[in-house]
Amino acid sequence: MKTMNRKGFLKSLGLAGVTAVAAPLLIHCGNDDDIVDSSSDTSTGSGSTGCSVTNTETEGPFPTKSPSSLVQNNIVSDRTGIPFTITITIQNVNTGCAILQGAFVDIWHCDKDGNYSEYGGTGMQSANYTSVHFLRGRQTTDANGQVNFTSIFPGWYNGRATHIHVHVYNSAGQSLLVTQIAFPEGSNSAVVQVAASTGYKGMNGYTYNANDNVFSDGTSNEMSSITGNISGGFALTHTIKVSA
Repeated sequence: MKTMNRKGFLKSLGLAGVTAVAAPLLIHCGNDDDIVDSSSDTSTGSGSTGCSVTNTETEGPFPTKSPSSLVQNNIVSDRTGIPFTITITIQNVNTGCAILQGAFVDIWHCDKDGNYSEYGGTGMQSANYTSVHFLRGRQTTDANGQVNFTSIFPGWYNGRATHIHVHVYNSAGQSLLVTQIAFPEGSNSAVVQVAASTGYKGMNGYTYNANDNVFSDGTSNEMSSITGNISGGFALTHTIKVSA
């Protein structure tokens, strides 16, 4: 009999099950997974390997509550941090990975301190941000299958590598994919550079992709490409493939 690992078990439950089962284990903002390790992973890439659907991942305990009300490309709000732009391309595997125009793309990520908006005041996240909506937004893919967001570089929190959550819907509003975007790691990576900058909390206790309970089974089609520097900010590009 094949043994289902914790990640597979959580996925099988869906969002409600994830929240119910994982909540007692979470001690900080959105610890959707609770393995902490400091080993290194240096994976790089742009999430464009082959023409197969990008991995499905958990929404975590903090998905956007009313995404259709947050149609915006600048999602910074009052958050401070290293400037960061996000460009996501959506492709349809059912048309040979041609671009998909008119899809809704929702993203959300934590701030430099590892906190999410719309939640808080609980054991999962002590900082109470229930009444604000920073670092969340929705865009519709253009003729190039792309959406663009202006944000700040995410921080991290216990048990998780740096990441961005994404939910893709078709033009009729039907869910196509829930996934996450991974960040390249290594001695000169943006993750390391940003962690060492003013206002961020360094790499002490950081969980690398190889030991993150979402990404530990591989990041080949969830890995982004990141360019830039501290002074000018960073830019992330990533391709997500869906079945539409």
